[in-house]
Amino acid sequence: MRNYRNELKFITNPNQAQILKQRLALIMGFDDNANREDNTYFIRSLYFDDLYSTSFNEKIDGVLNRKKYRIRIYNFDDNFVRLECKYKNNMMTSKDQCKISRELCEKIIANDIDGINAGDNKLLRNFLVEMKTKHLVPSTIVDYRRTAFVYDVSRVRITFDEYIKSGMYSSDLFNENISTFDIFDSTKTVIEVKFDYILPPHIARVLQTIPMYRQAVSKFAVCRNIK
Repeated sequence: MRNYRNELKFITNPNQAQILKQRLALIMGFDDNANREDNTYFIRSLYFDDLYSTSFNEKIDGVLNRKKYRIRIYNFDDNFVRLECKYKNNMMTSKDQCKISRELCEKIIANDIDGINAGDNKLLRNFLVEMKTKHLVPSTIVDYRRTAFVYDVSRVRITFDEYIKSGMYSSDLFNENISTFDIFDSTKTVIEVKFDYILPPHIARVLQTIPMYRQAVSKFAVCRNIK
């Protein structure tokens, strides 16, 4: 049985986001993987979709139960490449993930997957099967800088995503110099709040101290929707 977590998404402006970060820093810890100087890290994700853009259209159409595959890197470190599948069930989310090598990643992007042995890696095996049967191909690159706060009780994780850019016309995951397009201008920050069962009241109260509006924003969808 899949374990789902609550996921709430909000949008606010950078000034309000900065105030909220300062307040959360008093009661939550920073992600251990963040840069020690500014407590941020860079994320690049390459999303996959089929020839009918099913993942994109299901998001736009508001399909309650859906999933999407992506390969993600952090700070352009090719020693840590992760294949992920994110599942959505209404307002709940779940995620499978596994580490893969850069060599395997590049084979997947090039659709050179014949002969790849997934072994007992269920996620990789399912992904390769869907690449063949559903003709999954690279869809869009999504770049952003993230600040993440964590709290052990209910496994709370609150992230601030800024400088979101789309690399719609590239699948060159490890190239820092691809052409990208600004999606949300400098007046918007995306905040995601994830937790298991209940959001601790003292964290909920802090989140209510700044103006922000709830929106089911998908970075994949907005970056995929470049005209």
